[in-house]
Amino acid sequence: AYLDNGTARFIDAKHIKLPKLGIVRIAGFRKLIKERLLKQIPTRIGTVTIKKTADDQFYLSMQLGSDTAFVKELPKTQSQIGIDLNLDNFLTASNGAMVANPRFYRKTKKKLAHAQRVLSRRQRRAKKEGRNLRLAKNYQKQRLIVAKLHDKIRRQRNDFLQVLSTALIKNHDLVVAEELRNRNLLKNHALSQSISDVGWRSFLNMLAYKADLYGKEFLTIDPKYTTQRCHACGSIMGQNGYKKLTLKDREWTCPICRMPHIRDWNAAVNILEKGLSKWQNPKIKKAA
Repeated sequence: AYLDNGTARFIDAKHIKLPKLGIVRIAGFRKLIKERLLKQIPTRIGTVTIKKTADDQFYLSMQLGSDTAFVKELPKTQSQIGIDLNLDNFLTASNGAMVANPRFYRKTKKKLAHAQRVLSRRQRRAKKEGRNLRLAKNYQKQRLIVAKLHDKIRRQRNDFLQVLSTALIKNHDLVVAEELRNRNLLKNHALSQSISDVGWRSFLNMLAYKADLYGKEFLTIDPKYTTQRCHACGSIMGQNGYKKLTLKDREWTCPICRMPHIRDWNAAVNILEKGLSKWQNPKIKKAA
Protein backbone atom coordinates (compact mmCIF):
# COMPACT_ATOMS: atom_id res chain seq x y z
CA ALA A 1 0.00 0.00 0.00
CA TYR A 2 1.07 3.59 -0.56
CA LEU A 3 0.80 6.11 2.31
CA ASP A 4 -1.19 3.72 4.44
CA ASN A 5 -0.98 2.40 8.01
CA GLY A 6 -4.06 0.19 8.02
CA THR A 7 -6.29 2.75 9.69
CA ALA A 8 -5.32 5.99 7.90
CA ARG A 9 -4.67 6.20 4.18
CA PHE A 10 -4.81 8.60 1.27
CA ILE A 11 -7.69 7.98 -1.14
CA ASP A 12 -6.30 10.44 -3.69
CA ALA A 13 -4.49 13.79 -3.77
CA LYS A 14 -7.40 15.58 -2.05
CA HIS A 15 -8.87 13.02 0.33
CA ILE A 16 -7.65 10.98 3.28
CA LYS A 17 -9.51 8.31 5.24
CA LEU A 18 -9.17 8.64 9.02
CA PRO A 19 -10.43 6.47 11.89
CA LYS A 20 -13.83 7.61 13.24
CA LEU A 21 -13.94 10.60 10.87
CA GLY A 22 -14.07 8.62 7.63
CA ILE A 23 -13.08 10.31 4.37
CA VAL A 24 -11.90 13.89 4.89
CA ARG A 25 -11.18 16.44 2.18
CA ILE A 26 -7.89 18.30 2.57
CA ALA A 27 -7.13 21.74 1.15
CA GLY A 28 -3.49 21.01 0.39
CA PHE A 29 -0.35 19.24 1.53
CA ARG A 30 3.39 19.30 1.12
CA LYS A 31 4.87 18.64 -2.31
CA LEU A 32 6.74 15.66 -0.86
CA ILE A 33 3.50 13.75 -0.19
CA LYS A 34 2.10 14.52 -3.63
CA GLU A 35 5.26 13.17 -5.29
CA ARG A 36 5.04 9.95 -3.30
CA LEU A 37 1.42 9.48 -4.26
CA LEU A 38 2.14 10.04 -7.96
CA LYS A 39 5.23 7.82 -7.98
CA GLN A 40 3.57 5.22 -5.72
CA ILE A 41 6.53 5.07 -3.33
CA PRO A 42 5.72 2.78 -0.36
CA THR A 43 5.44 5.01 2.70
CA ARG A 44 4.27 4.15 6.19
CA ILE A 45 2.00 6.52 8.11
CA GLY A 46 2.78 6.62 11.83
CA THR A 47 1.08 8.97 14.28
CA VAL A 48 -1.71 11.10 12.81
CA THR A 49 -2.63 14.33 14.62
CA ILE A 50 -5.42 16.82 13.91
CA LYS A 51 -4.98 20.27 15.42
CA LYS A 52 -7.49 23.11 15.64
CA THR A 53 -5.92 26.56 15.83
CA ALA A 54 -7.23 29.65 17.62
CA ASP A 55 -8.60 31.01 14.33
CA ASP A 56 -10.70 27.84 13.82
CA GLN A 57 -8.45 26.26 11.17
CA PHE A 58 -7.79 22.51 11.18
CA TYR A 59 -4.38 21.05 10.35
CA LEU A 60 -3.41 17.42 9.82
CA SER A 61 0.12 16.28 10.67
CA MET A 62 1.60 12.82 10.13
CA GLN A 63 4.78 10.98 10.97
CA LEU A 64 5.99 9.18 7.85
CA GLY A 65 8.50 6.37 7.40
CA SER A 66 9.93 4.79 4.27
CA ASP A 67 12.85 2.70 3.00
CA THR A 68 13.23 5.31 0.26
CA ALA A 69 14.87 8.58 1.36
CA PHE A 70 12.49 11.54 1.54
CA VAL A 71 15.11 14.02 0.30
CA LYS A 72 18.48 13.81 -1.41
CA GLU A 73 21.64 15.08 0.25
CA LEU A 74 22.70 18.46 -1.07
CA PRO A 75 26.00 18.75 -2.99
CA LYS A 76 29.06 19.87 -1.02
CA THR A 77 30.11 23.49 -1.49
CA GLN A 78 33.45 23.52 0.40
CA SER A 79 32.14 26.59 2.22
CA GLN A 80 31.84 27.31 5.95
CA ILE A 81 30.09 30.24 7.62
CA GLY A 82 29.66 31.70 11.08
CA ILE A 83 26.55 33.69 12.01
CA ASP A 84 26.01 36.22 14.77
CA LEU A 85 22.37 36.68 15.78
CA ASN A 86 21.57 40.20 16.91
CA LEU A 87 18.71 42.67 17.20
CA ASP A 88 19.97 45.43 14.90
CA ASN A 89 20.03 42.95 12.03
CA PHE A 90 18.57 39.46 12.25
CA LEU A 91 22.04 38.07 11.59
CA THR A 92 25.49 39.09 10.43
CA ALA A 93 27.61 36.45 8.70
CA SER A 94 31.37 35.92 8.70
CA ASN A 95 31.44 36.61 4.95
CA GLY A 96 30.13 40.12 5.59
CA ALA A 97 26.51 39.47 4.58
CA MET A 98 23.76 40.95 6.74
CA VAL A 99 20.09 39.95 6.92
CA ALA A 100 17.70 42.64 8.11
CA ASN A 101 15.40 42.02 11.06
CA PRO A 102 11.86 41.89 9.56
CA ARG A 103 10.17 42.80 12.90
CA PHE A 104 6.85 41.17 11.99
CA TYR A 105 5.28 41.70 15.41
CA ARG A 106 6.17 45.39 15.59
CA LYS A 107 4.72 46.03 12.14
CA THR A 108 1.37 44.62 13.27
CA LYS A 109 1.55 45.81 16.88
CA LYS A 110 -0.80 48.82 16.58
CA LYS A 111 -3.41 46.92 14.60
CA LEU A 112 -3.23 44.01 17.03
CA ALA A 113 -3.48 46.27 20.08
CA HIS A 114 -6.61 47.94 18.65
CA ALA A 115 -8.20 44.56 17.88
CA GLN A 116 -7.46 43.33 21.41
CA ARG A 117 -9.02 46.45 22.97
CA VAL A 118 -12.18 45.88 20.96
CA LEU A 119 -12.17 42.24 22.10
CA SER A 120 -11.85 43.29 25.76
CA ARG A 121 -14.77 45.71 25.43
CA ARG A 122 -16.98 43.03 23.89
CA GLN A 123 -15.96 40.58 26.59
CA ARG A 124 -16.91 43.03 29.36
CA ARG A 125 -20.22 43.80 27.64
CA ALA A 126 -21.11 40.12 27.28
CA LYS A 127 -20.30 39.43 30.94
CA LYS A 128 -22.28 42.47 32.06
CA GLU A 129 -25.29 41.18 30.12
CA GLY A 130 -24.79 37.69 31.57
CA ARG A 131 -24.18 36.03 28.20
CA ASN A 132 -21.98 32.99 27.64
CA LEU A 133 -18.91 34.06 25.67
CA ARG A 134 -19.24 31.04 23.40
CA LEU A 135 -22.68 32.26 22.36
CA ALA A 136 -21.77 35.96 22.10
CA LYS A 137 -21.50 36.42 18.32
CA ASN A 138 -19.78 39.82 18.34
CA TYR A 139 -17.21 38.58 20.84
CA GLN A 140 -16.51 35.45 18.78
CA LYS A 141 -16.14 37.48 15.57
CA GLN A 142 -13.59 39.75 17.23
CA ARG A 143 -11.79 36.78 18.81
CA LEU A 144 -11.25 35.36 15.32
CA ILE A 145 -9.88 38.70 14.09
CA VAL A 146 -7.31 38.74 16.92
CA ALA A 147 -6.43 35.07 16.36
CA LYS A 148 -5.92 35.64 12.62
CA LEU A 149 -3.58 38.57 13.29
CA HIS A 150 -1.50 36.40 15.62
CA ASP A 151 -1.48 33.62 13.03
CA LYS A 152 -0.41 36.04 10.30
CA ILE A 153 2.61 37.08 12.38
CA ARG A 154 3.45 33.44 13.10
CA ARG A 155 3.25 32.44 9.43
CA GLN A 156 5.29 35.43 8.26
CA ARG A 157 8.01 34.68 10.80
CA ASN A 158 8.00 30.97 9.99
CA ASP A 159 8.27 31.57 6.23
CA PHE A 160 11.17 33.97 6.77
CA LEU A 161 13.04 31.52 9.01
CA GLN A 162 12.39 28.55 6.70
CA VAL A 163 13.73 30.33 3.61
CA LEU A 164 16.79 31.72 5.38
CA SER A 165 17.73 28.46 7.15
CA THR A 166 17.39 26.47 3.91
CA ALA A 167 19.61 28.96 2.04
CA LEU A 168 22.35 28.72 4.68
CA ILE A 169 22.33 24.92 4.71
CA LYS A 170 22.18 24.72 0.92
CA ASN A 171 25.12 27.07 0.34
CA HIS A 172 27.48 25.96 3.13
CA ASP A 173 28.84 22.63 4.35
CA LEU A 174 29.24 23.99 7.89
CA VAL A 175 27.11 26.59 9.66
CA VAL A 176 28.21 27.78 13.11
CA ALA A 177 26.15 29.82 15.57
CA GLU A 178 26.56 30.72 19.22
CA GLU A 179 24.65 28.83 21.91
CA LEU A 180 21.43 30.61 22.77
CA ARG A 181 21.46 32.07 26.26
CA ASN A 182 18.58 34.54 26.17
CA ARG A 183 17.06 33.73 29.58
CA ASN A 184 18.72 36.72 31.23
CA LEU A 185 17.93 38.97 28.27
CA LEU A 186 14.25 38.09 28.51
CA LYS A 187 14.25 39.52 32.04
CA ASN A 188 15.00 42.88 30.45
CA HIS A 189 11.59 44.20 29.36
CA ALA A 190 13.16 46.54 26.81
CA LEU A 191 14.72 43.60 24.98
CA SER A 192 12.27 40.76 25.68
CA GLN A 193 9.71 41.77 23.04
CA SER A 194 12.38 42.12 20.34
CA ILE A 195 13.99 38.78 21.24
CA SER A 196 10.66 36.97 21.21
CA ASP A 197 9.79 38.56 17.86
CA VAL A 198 12.89 37.39 15.97
CA GLY A 199 12.42 33.68 16.76
CA TRP A 200 16.08 32.80 17.32
CA ARG A 201 15.43 29.43 18.96
CA SER A 202 13.12 28.29 16.16
CA PHE A 203 15.77 29.36 13.63
CA LEU A 204 18.54 27.34 15.31
CA ASN A 205 16.25 24.31 15.53
CA MET A 206 15.58 24.59 11.78
CA LEU A 207 19.30 24.78 11.02
CA ALA A 208 19.93 21.69 13.15
CA TYR A 209 17.33 19.42 11.55
CA LYS A 210 17.98 20.65 8.00
CA ALA A 211 21.72 20.07 8.35
CA ASP A 212 21.01 16.50 9.45
CA LEU A 213 18.43 16.04 6.67
CA TYR A 214 20.64 17.29 3.84
CA GLY A 215 24.00 15.86 4.94
CA LYS A 216 25.53 19.12 6.18
CA GLU A 217 26.94 20.21 9.57
CA PHE A 218 25.52 22.67 12.08
CA LEU A 219 27.36 23.48 15.31
CA THR A 220 26.81 25.82 18.24
CA ILE A 221 29.70 27.19 20.29
CA ASP A 222 30.20 28.88 23.65
CA PRO A 223 29.70 32.62 22.96
CA LYS A 224 32.34 33.65 25.53
CA TYR A 225 34.59 36.44 24.16
CA THR A 226 33.20 36.21 20.61
CA THR A 227 32.21 39.89 20.83
CA GLN A 228 35.16 41.15 22.87
CA ARG A 229 37.93 39.35 20.97
CA CYS A 230 39.76 40.90 18.03
CA HIS A 231 39.74 38.21 15.34
CA ALA A 232 42.93 39.61 13.79
CA CYS A 233 45.33 39.48 16.76
CA GLY A 234 43.34 37.63 19.43
CA SER A 235 43.43 40.39 22.06
CA ILE A 236 40.35 40.61 24.29
CA MET A 237 38.67 43.85 25.31
CA GLY A 238 37.99 44.15 29.03
CA GLN A 239 41.38 42.63 29.86
CA ASN A 240 44.84 44.14 30.48
CA GLY A 241 43.33 47.52 31.31
CA TYR A 242 41.34 47.91 28.09
CA LYS A 243 37.70 49.01 28.30
CA LYS A 244 35.10 46.29 27.75
CA LEU A 245 32.78 46.81 24.79
CA THR A 246 29.14 47.65 25.51
CA LEU A 247 26.02 47.24 23.38
CA LYS A 248 26.45 50.83 22.23
CA ASP A 249 29.85 50.10 20.68
CA ARG A 250 28.80 49.08 17.16
CA GLU A 251 32.21 49.84 15.65
CA TRP A 252 35.58 49.78 17.38
CA THR A 253 39.32 49.66 16.75
CA CYS A 254 41.59 47.10 18.39
CA PRO A 255 44.05 48.98 20.69
CA ILE A 256 46.76 46.37 20.02
CA CYS A 257 46.83 45.84 16.24
CA ARG A 258 44.72 48.90 15.27
CA MET A 259 42.36 46.74 13.20
CA PRO A 260 38.97 48.50 12.75
CA HIS A 261 35.96 46.29 13.45
CA ILE A 262 32.24 46.20 12.87
CA ARG A 263 31.07 44.60 16.09
CA ASP A 264 28.70 41.94 14.70
CA TRP A 265 30.92 40.95 11.77
CA ASN A 266 33.92 40.51 14.08
CA ALA A 267 31.77 38.31 16.34
CA ALA A 268 30.66 36.20 13.36
CA VAL A 269 34.30 35.62 12.33
CA ASN A 270 35.18 34.56 15.89
CA ILE A 271 32.16 32.23 15.94
CA LEU A 272 33.32 30.58 12.71
CA GLU A 273 36.88 30.16 14.03
CA LYS A 274 35.58 28.49 17.20
CA GLY A 275 33.29 26.29 15.12
CA LEU A 276 36.10 25.20 12.78
CA SER A 277 38.22 24.23 15.78
CA LYS A 278 35.33 22.21 17.19
CA TRP A 279 34.51 20.67 13.78
CA GLN A 280 38.09 19.58 13.11
CA ASN A 281 38.59 18.12 16.59
CA PRO A 282 36.54 14.87 16.90
CA LYS A 283 36.98 14.77 20.70
CA ILE A 284 35.51 18.26 21.17
CA LYS A 285 32.72 17.53 18.70
CA LYS A 286 31.79 14.26 20.44
CA ALA A 287 31.70 15.87 23.86
CA ALA A 288 29.49 18.74 22.68
